[in-house]
Amino acid sequence: MKTTIKVIVIGFLSGLAGSFAGLHYFRDTAVPATPQPVVDFQTAHYTPPKSEPSSSDTPAATVTRDLSSLPVDFSEGAARATPSVVYINSISQGVSYSMWDMLFGESPGRQTQVSSGSGVIFTEDGYIVTNNHVVASAERIEVNYNKRVYPAVLIGTDPSTDLAVIKIEGKGLPAISLGSTRDLKVGEWVIAVGNPFSLASTVTAGIVSAKGRKIGILEDKFPIESFIQTDAAINPGNSGGALVNSKGELVGINTAILSRTGSYTGYAFAVPVDIAKKVFSDLVKYGIVQRAVFGGRVVEYDYANAKKYSLDTRVERYQGVLLEAMDRDGPAMKAGLKPGDVVTHVNGVAVNSQSEFEEELSYRYPGDKVEVTYLREGKRSVSSVTLVNRDGTTELVRRDIVNAEFLGASLEATQYGVKVFRIQDKSVLKQIGIPENFTIIAINRVRVKEPQEVIDFFQKYRGTGRIYGVNAARQQIEIPFALR
Repeated sequence: MKTTIKVIVIGFLSGLAGSFAGLHYFRDTAVPATPQPVVDFQTAHYTPPKSEPSSSDTPAATVTRDLSSLPVDFSEGAARATPSVVYINSISQGVSYSMWDMLFGESPGRQTQVSSGSGVIFTEDGYIVTNNHVVASAERIEVNYNKRVYPAVLIGTDPSTDLAVIKIEGKGLPAISLGSTRDLKVGEWVIAVGNPFSLASTVTAGIVSAKGRKIGILEDKFPIESFIQTDAAINPGNSGGALVNSKGELVGINTAILSRTGSYTGYAFAVPVDIAKKVFSDLVKYGIVQRAVFGGRVVEYDYANAKKYSLDTRVERYQGVLLEAMDRDGPAMKAGLKPGDVVTHVNGVAVNSQSEFEEELSYRYPGDKVEVTYLREGKRSVSSVTLVNRDGTTELVRRDIVNAEFLGASLEATQYGVKVFRIQDKSVLKQIGIPENFTIIAINRVRVKEPQEVIDFFQKYRGTGRIYGVNAARQQIEIPFALR
């Protein structure tokens, strides 16, 4: 019995001693925990962890983190740009057809439709730039700014760039500071300011993903697409808003997104501010954008097109654009250019894509001369091309607007008929139900092409009839009327 107790005691003491020795060993050999680094984002300094000094440490050594890798503060740029971005409501009377309208030939019903977008204040006296698609269907435009609602007048539109200019009455408005697209770099931070989903004064940030993008969204006969691509979040309602750099300077007008859902997916596009400046100036001064015509069509210069047009494909680098087709007796042909020429520069500016070529021309006016550098059979040449307008002359184009006091409206001949706008409240046109920006195609089944034809009709005709035309939303409607 005594022997058994002795064995138990000795075993217990031996186990206790072994545990103590093991604990001491592992405590001495374990890797010490390393304190985690602390970043103070207010002072933008990196604070290294404190550790015990060793013989290899340099006593005065400090670790500094590159400031460019830290989050960027956009508050200053946003504060400068946000007051210059307004909320726009485009109001129209949509047409809806019911089954009874179709069966009995009744006039269609109308319902108010409101779409929203954004705009950028360009001048202190109330000129605002927005997208054409924001206001193109509007019969009435309202601008919400500084907790007030301002009626706006449409100054002009440019479907070629999807831009438009409207104006409100005001003084001392905060006009935005204008930057330059040429100074904008891929990878640079930018800020999008607008009103997505009716959320006023929303600011998002991203980088410039690319420049000179052509995405084929403009339906105009002569589209100019040289978009700034950005990954700043842009959604419906941002259209017409500002894309600014970190200093709050305008670099683009937010215009479009590429998305399968209709919401932001990382691909957004803005019209460069340099193009917007030219469009704004022309619309305010002439009522129409002065478009300079080169007289030739260019395509991308790459291996596939070089092979297609039997050009030398053994080149180190494909630079320039390929002149694919030319207008007979157009400016390019008169200057000696030929199909198959590779245009490398316009007025000394390198053009390496169709969008860059079109952007350079978009800054010019009819009558301007541009120096075109091109390659033909490997030889470099320069020609001077005199640009023309769409009618083939060097004259500036102006809108021919007739202000008809008798009708209380302005009239303008268009491709399809006579457009009526700026209709006054007491106008006979408003009394019979003609909406703002309505294009009259026919009156009592007789086509009209000139404003004077419309004026003469309303001066002489008495009785009932119907006016056929297209409203601002491009809906074809008939409006019955009775004149006494």
